[in-house]
Amino acid sequence: MNLNHIQNIYFIGIGGIGMSALARYFKNIGKQVYGYDKTPTQLTSELQQESIVVGFEDVIDAIPNHFSPQNTLVVITPAVPATHKQWNYFSTHHYTIKKRAQVLGLITKDTFCFAVAGTHGKTTTSSILAHILFESGLDVTSFLGGIVENYNSNLVGNGTSITVVEADEFDRSFLHLYPNMACITSMDADHLDIYGDALSIEVSFREFASKIEDKSNLFYAHGLDLQGVSVGVNSSSQIKAQNIKIENGFYVFDAQLADECIKNIQFSLPGHHNLSNALMALAMARKYGVDTDKIKNALASFKGIRRRFSFVIKEKNLTYIDDYAHHPTEINAVHQAVRELFPTQKICAIFQPHLFSRTKDFASDFAKSLSQFDEILLMEIYPAREQPLPGVTSSWLLEKIDNNHKKLVQKQDLKNYLNASSATVFITIGAGDLGEMVSDIKQMLYEKN
Repeated sequence: MNLNHIQNIYFIGIGGIGMSALARYFKNIGKQVYGYDKTPTQLTSELQQESIVVGFEDVIDAIPNHFSPQNTLVVITPAVPATHKQWNYFSTHHYTIKKRAQVLGLITKDTFCFAVAGTHGKTTTSSILAHILFESGLDVTSFLGGIVENYNSNLVGNGTSITVVEADEFDRSFLHLYPNMACITSMDADHLDIYGDALSIEVSFREFASKIEDKSNLFYAHGLDLQGVSVGVNSSSQIKAQNIKIENGFYVFDAQLADECIKNIQFSLPGHHNLSNALMALAMARKYGVDTDKIKNALASFKGIRRRFSFVIKEKNLTYIDDYAHHPTEINAVHQAVRELFPTQKICAIFQPHLFSRTKDFASDFAKSLSQFDEILLMEIYPAREQPLPGVTSSWLLEKIDNNHKKLVQKQDLKNYLNASSATVFITIGAGDLGEMVSDIKQMLYEKN
């Protein structure tokens, strides 16, 4: 289809992080943008402030009268249920309906497309890469899965010749893309409700990797069984970070590439996983031809991503960090980072599991990763698109956690548990609506002190 002939775009699920980036893009290029989501959030409020019309009732009357199948494109998220009234209306009336990934493919097909894939790390890696390319003056637009603090947006730039996209493995969405250069940060099992088993996920990642014919343009995390250029921290990979130290809150390291060594790079995001993400973005930018000094300057000025190890309170006797981690591997990475920063302090993790299926599939690993914290406050499972599964509850997960300082907490009781805690470092973890409680938790912690 030719997007130039489309005047109106309607998003079902506009409040999703990936959908909202597309909504902002279409608004920026002069389209009329509308959308539905089931609940108001900080992100939907920000879209409304940008003159994007957002409704929260699934009613046909909310669809503008001037819409027609000829002038309107409907974009849906895979999480939309088949019973959705607006979706059924558009389908019955023969509107063009496309998934977010299909639309991304249409937009990026005629550009030089950088695609960042991986079960973990893709939002941070793509955001760092977007920042490097934009700060280097390149003609780039980046569609990101997180709000980059430098720009307060998940859409960075308005260029037409280069794009950066997150290649999402959920629902095999990344197979709709046409990448010229790509990376794979991890291939851990996830979304087993879609894939069935870990092998099927790996097969899907390999199919994505096959889209890059020139394997010198495919970068992958050290340890993955792929063809291309391996990237890792203190490893035997082809591109590696070495001489790593911490100075004034920054990582300082050297990047050893095939034919050069870039020395004394500064990067402020905590955790070895973030160092790996920065190195991956650096490798892709350098392969494209970005000047080393511009890469170094961009890495030093990168401020991070909202809900990715975000410091909410940073004081002498009180620290509060918020993180989007929702997989055991990600929780392990968060724990490594927070322990490195606060090796002698008591750390309290407030975790909200995301999806019944994920909780069931990785229950033992979740328990093991959470057990590492000094104290665990476990909240009820956030269902998102799912119905409950028999026997899969937070109390069931709590029993598996090997820690004497663990409690199951309802939202309305959280303040009491925070008041009773002797921790000095608090971290909220999860991809559900816990993120909407951050300002309330911040206030609770200040009142406690």
